[in-house]
Amino acid sequence: MAEQLNIPHTGVKKDIYEAILPQIEALVSGEKDLIANMANVSAVLKEAFHFLWVGFYLVKEEQLVLGPFQGPVACTRIQYGRGVCGTAWKQQAAIVVPDVDAFPGHIACSSRSRSEIVIPMIADNKVFAVLDIDSELLNRFDKEDLNYLTQICNMIN
Repeated sequence: MAEQLNIPHTGVKKDIYEAILPQIEALVSGEKDLIANMANVSAVLKEAFHFLWVGFYLVKEEQLVLGPFQGPVACTRIQYGRGVCGTAWKQQAAIVVPDVDAFPGHIACSSRSRSEIVIPMIADNKVFAVLDIDSELLNRFDKEDLNYLTQICNMIN
């Protein structure tokens, strides 16, 4: 895969996802290292959508530990069941948060974050990591993001 992304400038979310899906597949298909794949996926999503923060947390010693990411400095460790990431881990389900201020127990790694989506990555019926994306915009994420981001997570599982 070339080191340059081909991202449409239509501003239509679906067009962007449809364009980056095969590019992400090409990036990760020949690489077996999870961390390397997470790093590239974070970079692609950040560049394609200009999200505030895109990254992964990995389950280690009963905590989520910061993994590859793009964006401002982040929380290093998150406890099971805490915040959006810890809750998604506990529930083994994706969470879309239109307004982080309305989410009980939200962990504010950045005061600029206004909305968030978290996709747990599951293998052998256990969460081993989560994809976490924050936006400076309220109501930034929806079912379309959930669908495409889940597909992306499945590529690097």
